[in-house]
Amino acid sequence: MTQEPSRERSNDSDSSLKQIAASRVFWEDQKARPEQLPTPTDDWSVWLYLAGRGAGKTRTAAEWVAWQAIKHPGTRWAVVAATFGDVRDTCAEGESGLKVVLDRYGALKHYNRSMGEMRLTNGSLIKLFSADEPDRLRGPQFHGSWCDELAAWRYPETYDQLQFTLRLGTNPQTIITTTPRPTRIIKDLIGRDDGSVRVVRGSTFDNEANLAPAALAQLRNRYEGTRLGRQELYAEVLDDVPGSLWSLRMVEECRVKDVPDMVRVVVAIDPAATSNENSDETGIVVVGRGIDGRAYVLADRTCRLSPAGWARRAIEAFDEFQASRIVGETNMGGDMIETIIKQIRPTVPYRGVVARRGKVLRAEPISALYEQGRVSHHGIFPELETQMTTWVAGESDFSPDRLDALVHGITSLNIGAEGSADRFFASIAPRCPGCDLPNAADATRCSGCGRELQ
Repeated sequence: MTQEPSRERSNDSDSSLKQIAASRVFWEDQKARPEQLPTPTDDWSVWLYLAGRGAGKTRTAAEWVAWQAIKHPGTRWAVVAATFGDVRDTCAEGESGLKVVLDRYGALKHYNRSMGEMRLTNGSLIKLFSADEPDRLRGPQFHGSWCDELAAWRYPETYDQLQFTLRLGTNPQTIITTTPRPTRIIKDLIGRDDGSVRVVRGSTFDNEANLAPAALAQLRNRYEGTRLGRQELYAEVLDDVPGSLWSLRMVEECRVKDVPDMVRVVVAIDPAATSNENSDETGIVVVGRGIDGRAYVLADRTCRLSPAGWARRAIEAFDEFQASRIVGETNMGGDMIETIIKQIRPTVPYRGVVARRGKVLRAEPISALYEQGRVSHHGIFPELETQMTTWVAGESDFSPDRLDALVHGITSLNIGAEGSADRFFASIAPRCPGCDLPNAADATRCSGCGRELQ
């Protein structure tokens, strides 16, 4: 196996230049695949690398940014990922990240971990940012940038803020590395026909020389031929699924940056039937009803933990969002959810939800609220939105735990009872035996869950 060049630094300039040259040749000639290298002319503005998990996206971008910063002394470069933890732990400090690459070149002078700054020996600066804080990109300016996992950014407008900072040099460039999702920003970039975007694709299995054979075999066995596998392993940008209650357009158009004050906030739980590494996840979704009478999806805290673990996670969300109560489906575990919640904190308000109707019948009224524009997502929730737009009753081979929690949560908000008269009516009205929501005395169908009433 070919060994990487030594990372030891030399004070001798000739030795340093030889080390840099040897390191670059090592990457270009011996390690990189064609899709991991820039074009010889570099005439693009955006290099969009769509690839599956483990395909080598981080190494590709780290090598490009490091080489640009070394080749052009005194330049400034921005690196943005979904959260500051992501940009620090993966882009900067990961085993394929910038620190490893710069150390190999002998070019890293100082790394300030808390400030997210990497200073090179030639005066160049690489600055780390979180996509969760778009306003931090107001003010600085750069020669180029790296956007990691753009399709999963909670605030896509961060990308726009970043573009305003790329105003140094003669041709500011951006490399984007992401496992694709059919978000508006990804589709817009792919659809540009002016030559400004270089689109490169790759799969997880392109990088099999650097991945564990057992892990690859497990991924093939579990996800080969599935829609999730096509997206996460083969980097396909997928379109709407026939039969799904939500379309990609519905989800994209419901997204908002800001939310009003909340009248009521609910943490909804859809518990897994078992508790082991192969179990389904426990869906935990936080939703709220604003003063405008609309529903807002505020957080997705779904996890695969023990009952005590997911109960604590739900209570943490309850505290963080100052929720009114926790609701949970009782079909699977009876009073189990309430028992576990009360053991951890007896004072938490809780209500059980009895799901007497099928998943489709429960979800249809909520889908209708989305169509009416009465539900918004505060940011992006990749896994939840994937379930919403891909689950089809009787056809999907996964448990829609996040989707179930979403449906329970929004149903409990009783969207539609606006105004003081409605609130007074809700306090005295008969309740639906299916979802426990108030309805008019002469109603034939529940306004919340759609259940036919006696």
